[in-house]
Amino acid sequence: MSAQHAGRLIVECLVEQGVEFAFGVPGESFLAVLDGFHAFSERIRFIVNRQEGGAAFMAEAHGKLTGRPGICFVTRGPGATNASIGVHNAFQDSTPMVLFVGDVGSDFRDREAFQEVDYGAFFGPSTKGFAKRVERIDDADRIPEYISRAFATAMNGRPGPVVLVLPEDMLRTMTSVRPLPRVEAVQPWSDPGALRTLRQLLMKAQRPFVIAGGGGWTPQAAQALHRFAENWRLPVGNAFRFQDTFDNHHPLYAGDVGIAINPKLAARVKEADLVIAIGPRLGEMTTGGYTLLEAPKARQTLVHIHASAEELHRVYQADLAINAGASAAARSLEVLSAPPELPWEAWTAAAHADYLSNLEPQALTGLSDDAPRGAVDMAAVVALLQQHLPADAAITNGAGNFASWVHRFFRYHGLAKGHKTQLAPTSGAMGYGVPAGIAANLTTGRVAFTIAGDGDFLMNGQELATAVQHGGKSIIVLLNNGMFGTIRMHQEREYPQNVSGTALRNPDFCALARAYGYAAEQVTATDQFEAALLRALAADTGTLIEIPLDPEVITTRTTLSAISKAAQQTH
Repeated sequence: MSAQHAGRLIVECLVEQGVEFAFGVPGESFLAVLDGFHAFSERIRFIVNRQEGGAAFMAEAHGKLTGRPGICFVTRGPGATNASIGVHNAFQDSTPMVLFVGDVGSDFRDREAFQEVDYGAFFGPSTKGFAKRVERIDDADRIPEYISRAFATAMNGRPGPVVLVLPEDMLRTMTSVRPLPRVEAVQPWSDPGALRTLRQLLMKAQRPFVIAGGGGWTPQAAQALHRFAENWRLPVGNAFRFQDTFDNHHPLYAGDVGIAINPKLAARVKEADLVIAIGPRLGEMTTGGYTLLEAPKARQTLVHIHASAEELHRVYQADLAINAGASAAARSLEVLSAPPELPWEAWTAAAHADYLSNLEPQALTGLSDDAPRGAVDMAAVVALLQQHLPADAAITNGAGNFASWVHRFFRYHGLAKGHKTQLAPTSGAMGYGVPAGIAANLTTGRVAFTIAGDGDFLMNGQELATAVQHGGKSIIVLLNNGMFGTIRMHQEREYPQNVSGTALRNPDFCALARAYGYAAEQVTATDQFEAALLRALAADTGTLIEIPLDPEVITTRTTLSAISKAAQQTH
């Protein structure tokens, strides 16, 4: 083969790995790679973003959707540090991702050259870092080796991000080496002896509960989880922001185990005598601040199944730890034989009944009788989303109380029906939902719906320009309450009526969206929303629907003034 410069070889290696989309912001440090995207433009699309944080979020969302590494390219220094939010999100969400960073030339290294950063120190890896591996490619002939290893590292064990650093002079080097073949993930399988022990624990249980979530799930794995739960008539809860792991319409579904958990579900997890956690790392949000399951030794008998051996016994000393990927674990569990009679069927039915009851909206204390949930009833809005969005729509959000309306009231069909449908950051990163929705639409062609807050939207609203430029679109419902709502809620709880740093003066969001090329309209009453949603679904462009939300409507259960009043009585 004739020689080519290393930048082209990198893109050719990505094509060999099956990559069809890469996201990023161009920089002079990787011009040779941009030339590679030009050379292979018929096989891979480089989606040009407006800020590296948005690009990294898009790559992370793509990794969630496909189960293979999302790809992001950024330049040195500011580009890499901007992108770090997406790398951290990929780490906490266990999402495969590879970030390529154009770097200073090797002849300038270690002089604090223009925009130079020590990426090994910045990204990790370590027990407290947020990349699984950070490597610099100094030899162009080893590019296929490094990229192959990056894909394997990103997908194997607990999925996560890998950072590859590309010195500018190396990218111009001529090389004749060829790409290595496509890498597939390796699945650790459940030990047969551990499965026998798990069956014995089930046979002794009276109140079992399954928590499913984390990375690495496929439609086939989700379907196998259904069969395991059906065989044993087990109640299943989905881990924080992995609500599409188990079909929410299934009669065994018990609800999501995360922020703003149904109080009855929280009590049920605490009362369980056996918890089987399949896939989640059992972080702070899923465990209610390590109270639903007490760390380091839970009161319940705990079976923890996880793809990473390093994750097992790291926070919780499990009674039974099984090193298996979600896909392999679910397929091995579904063959465990169950007895014809089980003592917990009433327990399971009650768990599902509690979930259905939690879908019923409640009046919010402090609002008027004629508008018990505000001028726009968000529970009714979510019901209309449920009615009109296609079952395979990608539902995305960033961080904020606004997301609680979808988290509580929307019912995901999810992976068992063939598609990943929830894209949300367990890292609690604001600004995720807008770029994630755009990435979902661009790369799958499916309807993408994003719910955003006013503060959240302005973190990455510039990516509407990316959507319009590349032919993508999304539907965004923007809840505008003129404040950083989550922080204001905590502020009223801890320092009632001492408002500081949480008020927002916002732009005309509809005018801003139109300037980018989106359609936009404002909805000020519940009965206006359905027509607006139908117009958005039929539109050729993306659409932003702004809903001015009463600041009192701070959560799905209570009001801001009620929180403040309760805090004043206790302070």
